[in-house]
Amino acid sequence: MDDRLKQLLVLGREHYERREYDLAEHALRQILEKTDRFADVFNMLGVILHERGDFLAAEAHFERAVQLNEHYTEALLNLAVTYNDLGKYEAARQVYSRIRRGDGEGGLLDPFARGKLANMHADLAKAYAEVGCMQEAIAELKRAVALCPTFADLQLRLGTMYREAGNMGLAREHYAAARDANPKYAPARVLLGVALLSLGASDQAIAEWREALTIDPDNMTAKMYLRMVEAQRNSRTKDGAPRESAPPSTVRNATWDVLDEATPTEVTDLLSTATSDAAEDPDHAARESNS
Repeated sequence: MDDRLKQLLVLGREHYERREYDLAEHALRQILEKTDRFADVFNMLGVILHERGDFLAAEAHFERAVQLNEHYTEALLNLAVTYNDLGKYEAARQVYSRIRRGDGEGGLLDPFARGKLANMHADLAKAYAEVGCMQEAIAELKRAVALCPTFADLQLRLGTMYREAGNMGLAREHYAAARDANPKYAPARVLLGVALLSLGASDQAIAEWREALTIDPDNMTAKMYLRMVEAQRNSRTKDGAPRESAPPSTVRNATWDVLDEATPTEVTDLLSTATSDAAEDPDHAARESNS
């Protein structure tokens, strides 16, 4: 390798590492004018193009990187993510399988690789959910969580999918996992409280919402849920005796859906109605948006 080529490689990699992509691209393309045998040059250019949203050009560069080095894990991961972005889900699965086969234990020990693949599965889960394929979406999120069980946001999303599928027990399990992964993650505590209330554990639900407010004193959703439970209990006290609790299955899905889409102002407007409903339906619960 001549000195000029070495200098361009060093310069291109330095700019790339500093995310100075325009400068990196200028150096890297000069290298390609001299030789097309460096897999990492194609991978870096692919990342730059992907960042700009040019997925087709990025795909071509990642494919070339993999052709030059079939064991180039980072390029394989980038290619799988790009296939996923282009909607080529089967191709993404095949690349993923290549990565898995490349590890002797059938697992992935590299945190970078685990994170990349987990995000790919999460993106695919979202795509399945958007077209109504909830079982496939859950399966993909389970794979994401298996790769990165300490990613609180993934646990939260899986919990919400189980809740939407009507499995409140598994929803509670994954909301609790999200809380345990990040005890300061208020949304996990809020949604765990919703699941607990739906399962009849109102005292535990209240404890989670109060802790959420300790973490985030302005959390309107936690405040609303606490007021709903207080209204329910006040109603029972006024009657002079506890009312018979409605089964968890009577939680009003319509209200969950409304609150999913509500802005903070709309949630406030819904509060008086929700509080009134709580007096009629002791086990009524609502959830915050998971967006």
